[in-house]
Amino acid sequence: MRHPDTRKARLYRMVMDKHVCPYGIKSKWLLERRGYEVEDHWLRTREEVDAFKRQHDVETTPQTFIGSLRIGGYSGLRQHFGIDDASSEGTSYTPVLAVFATAAAIALAISWMAWGNPFTIRAAEWFVSIAMMILAMLKLQDIEQFSTMFLNYDLLARRWVPYGYIYPFAEFLTGALMTAHALPVISVPVALFIGTIGAGSVFKAVYVQKRELKCACVGGSSKVPLGFVSLTENLAMIGMAVWMIVSRG
Repeated sequence: MRHPDTRKARLYRMVMDKHVCPYGIKSKWLLERRGYEVEDHWLRTREEVDAFKRQHDVETTPQTFIGSLRIGGYSGLRQHFGIDDASSEGTSYTPVLAVFATAAAIALAISWMAWGNPFTIRAAEWFVSIAMMILAMLKLQDIEQFSTMFLNYDLLARRWVPYGYIYPFAEFLTGALMTAHALPVISVPVALFIGTIGAGSVFKAVYVQKRELKCACVGGSSKVPLGFVSLTENLAMIGMAVWMIVSRG
């Protein structure tokens, strides 16, 4: 329910010697961006924070008030202004798009530096192999969480749990070797193996069983939906392996 705005807001947020609440800073910025005059009240000690919570019967800070209406924390403020909640449990392709954009930029930059032309066959190869390394790095940030999420759909990991721990290392190694065009006797079979199993697992979970799952491709906390993007990632890995066989043949 929307309420009339008074163009003045009171914000209570933690500003301590060893901690300044980031959501408080973002709340102040958002209010000012929307044209509000902000009464910025700093809660400088734990005692002040606890007293504020008791007084207003809230569990968290920051808290924003517009007129007599308590809006709530940063998420509540976003909702008040009709902005999608940044902490929602929905799906998002942003993480994987960021990976692909970064991999493409790196590949084009290296190609440009090496040959004076960003648009080369080698740049296309590097795009795939560098993307593999970045995706593996994201998985390795929390391999325990990744392996758990991976078990939701990967056919081999369900039969042999250690595969969920091995996969990111295999993906990273394969990407590095393909980037260097080194030891194809290792990189090609590994890429074909993990890519084929991955593609089969995604196809069965999404297109046969019609399950709605999150993809572990960018790590265990991913909001990327399992589906076309995940299948494309595995097919690109297979395609890269096949290309290396053909191009060296």
